[in-house]
Amino acid sequence: MKKYFTLLLFLAGVQLSGFTQTIQSPSEFLGYKLGDQFTPHHRVLEYYHYLASVSKNIKLKSYGKTNEGRPLLLAFIASDDNISRLEDIRRKNINLTGLKNEFNTPNPAEDLKNQPVLVWLSYNVHGNESVSTEASLQTAFDLLDPSNKRTKEWLKNTLVILDPCLNPDGRERYINFYNPIKNLVPDALPFTREHMEPWPGGRANHYYFDLNRDWVWQSQMESRQRLAVYNQWLPQVHVDFHEQGINSPYYFAPAAEPYHQDISKWQLEFQTIIGKNNARYFDQNGWMYFTKENFDLLYPSYGDTYPIYNGSIGMTYEQGGSGRAGLAVINAEGDTLTLKDRIDHHHTSGLSTLEAASQYAEKAILEFKNYFTSGKSNPPGEFKSYIIKGENTEKIKSLALLLQRNGIEFGFGISKAAQGFNYFNGKTESFRVDKTDMVLSAHQPKSVLLKVLFEPNTFVSDSATYDITAWSLPYAHGLQAYATKESIKPETTQIPDNNLSTAVVSNPVAFVANWNSISDVKFLTELLKNNVKVRYSEIPFETSGKRFNAGSLIITRNGNQAINGGFEKVVNEIAKKSGINLFVIPSAFVDKGADLGSNKVRFIKKPRVVAVGGESVSSLSLGEIWHFFEQEIGYPLSIVRPQDLNYVNWNDFDILIYPDGNYSDMGNEKMLQWIRAGGKLIVMKNAVSQLAGKKGFDIKNKEESKKADPDIYEDLKAYEQREREHVSANIPGAIYKVELDNTHPLGFGFPNFYHTLKLDDKVYKYLTGGWNVGIIKKNNYVTGFVGVEAKKKLADGLLFGVQEIGSGSVVYMADNPLFRGFWENGKLLFSNAVFMVGH
Repeated sequence: MKKYFTLLLFLAGVQLSGFTQTIQSPSEFLGYKLGDQFTPHHRVLEYYHYLASVSKNIKLKSYGKTNEGRPLLLAFIASDDNISRLEDIRRKNINLTGLKNEFNTPNPAEDLKNQPVLVWLSYNVHGNESVSTEASLQTAFDLLDPSNKRTKEWLKNTLVILDPCLNPDGRERYINFYNPIKNLVPDALPFTREHMEPWPGGRANHYYFDLNRDWVWQSQMESRQRLAVYNQWLPQVHVDFHEQGINSPYYFAPAAEPYHQDISKWQLEFQTIIGKNNARYFDQNGWMYFTKENFDLLYPSYGDTYPIYNGSIGMTYEQGGSGRAGLAVINAEGDTLTLKDRIDHHHTSGLSTLEAASQYAEKAILEFKNYFTSGKSNPPGEFKSYIIKGENTEKIKSLALLLQRNGIEFGFGISKAAQGFNYFNGKTESFRVDKTDMVLSAHQPKSVLLKVLFEPNTFVSDSATYDITAWSLPYAHGLQAYATKESIKPETTQIPDNNLSTAVVSNPVAFVANWNSISDVKFLTELLKNNVKVRYSEIPFETSGKRFNAGSLIITRNGNQAINGGFEKVVNEIAKKSGINLFVIPSAFVDKGADLGSNKVRFIKKPRVVAVGGESVSSLSLGEIWHFFEQEIGYPLSIVRPQDLNYVNWNDFDILIYPDGNYSDMGNEKMLQWIRAGGKLIVMKNAVSQLAGKKGFDIKNKEESKKADPDIYEDLKAYEQREREHVSANIPGAIYKVELDNTHPLGFGFPNFYHTLKLDDKVYKYLTGGWNVGIIKKNNYVTGFVGVEAKKKLADGLLFGVQEIGSGSVVYMADNPLFRGFWENGKLLFSNAVFMVGH
């Protein structure tokens, strides 16, 4: 009888489905109290899989892997009724937007009965802000705990989508730094080694990219995989959990200004509702917090703004801590901040947000629906269409891919006269829409996101902003575009094929590819890796009725006969793989320009490239270079620490790249000797300034002009304005038009201008013994915020130049053409520096 009674008790704890009535907390499962140590990624995944094995209210979805092969995971948590119909919930939700979808039923009039509000919680986008993932474990447990009546009530009308770690590679880098060096009892003194994270830190991903600046650009594989799923769901509420400095109290919404002008009244209102609910719990616990400061809503590629521009209530929550905090740290007020404290704060704000979302579920869903229907019927802003000229098919395809990833509709096939704002000259003028032009109508569900990404000028209500203030895609991609007040709708979504038919030529003398896009760079690198000999023409030429610009790649049969697999077959296969237009030349005798045997047709050497990376280097800048070589053009890159350059044989490489950074031994005699012997030095951003004035280098800083009549009262300033004093000298990110010498190899493939993203006020004197390839004059400002004093400095100076020293050269790049991997047009400029200059 006793055994039978025991069996009954056991069966009472197990549902017929095999799910248990009791669930182990994170501390019980992990074998230590949550907050006593950092939980590695594999143990985090084990706990989520454990939860899925014991609770019927959670479903897991793997959505990809990181660069280092770590799994990326989503947890869907819902009530008994909702967990079994996730796909139906998704269908109804996506139909509310009116977006075209795989269900083929875009229907804003979808029946909303029993439709839950969708809340997406994103943790640990910055790897060393490592409390977030720990908090996710406790949050998931509380949502699934059968004895937790509060959360069960919320889940009746709320579907929670939880991403426990957006950046496992960065987080593991931080944990693997901390765990081996921590004391038995955590050392809370902030100057000890537990709080001194080494370069490059765990904040960024494998390639040192900041994933919280990558939501819309999706340059990184983690972002692309996550956003593919995000855009299939489009939640009503999204929270991005972060950490800030150890001396800062907790931050939650409402956000600071500047707000983008197209953020809806409801989005701002609901931020305040949620913020007040968070405040209620923080007040009960006596926890300090702040709102409406520092964290604004402008730049579109954050974890709060991207969801906002996609109809959500997007919010950032910031806990004091980050990589300095470890398991315990003493802050400036003498208080000890522990990992447990940090977990409690994020855990509390997460649950409070879910509570508020549940209370306003019906309103949130209705406003979400209205956001998209209103956007389509009455798009914001003066411009109702954007026309992207289709002269460069390869660039058009690159832009199309970005738009597709973000669910923005576009098409082609229209031929008509129109009038619009010309992005390149800033004038409103007449132009013709051709069938090969990309047409984006603002009358679409994602009209707000479309406007944010294409508006020529973004209104900035407060100059004290957190990030760049200009990013308009026509400038970033280098595509001629017009914004029209007329609504123009495309006829087809098919991207036109601009391949020009060429005569069939047996045994052609050469193949030629124009040089004007990143696809052409990929073509070149594939040829070089396959040991195909490649040349370029340093002047334009015409043959067989086709004009080719300076820099066009020429692959001659002569010298390539021995290619394994056959000359024509190999070259054609590489061209197809690279997605470029390839043309045949029947004769080396051209109609205009230099014949193929001319000394104006230069051989491109297969270069051995080294980049400097280590303690003194900006990890972001190095990461952009590293990612560009490995993931975008597939070309070998070696990375050497600055201190090791003293011990390597400089004859083992042809190109040396100094990313943005602070270097102690720039411009020494060893470097000059290597350049004179044929080496090419490429210096970027702050590395340029460290060569300024050095013997043998022509680059020099511009002196600031003295005021003719200094104001004796200018130092009388109000104390309350101290935070804004720096604004007049500030340039968080604005676009300038660079006048470009496109006859120089550094300017190949461009018109006589290039739009650069200025992140500082640095310009240099014109080179007296070199080539001033990219300069700005007095009126080259285009868009974005620039402080008054900064704007004065940004005139009449050099940004991009080349100095020849002996048989080698130095390429000066005062601006970063690879910024965040999204400044597409800059990639061709950087490629010119690597492959074209110096031959």
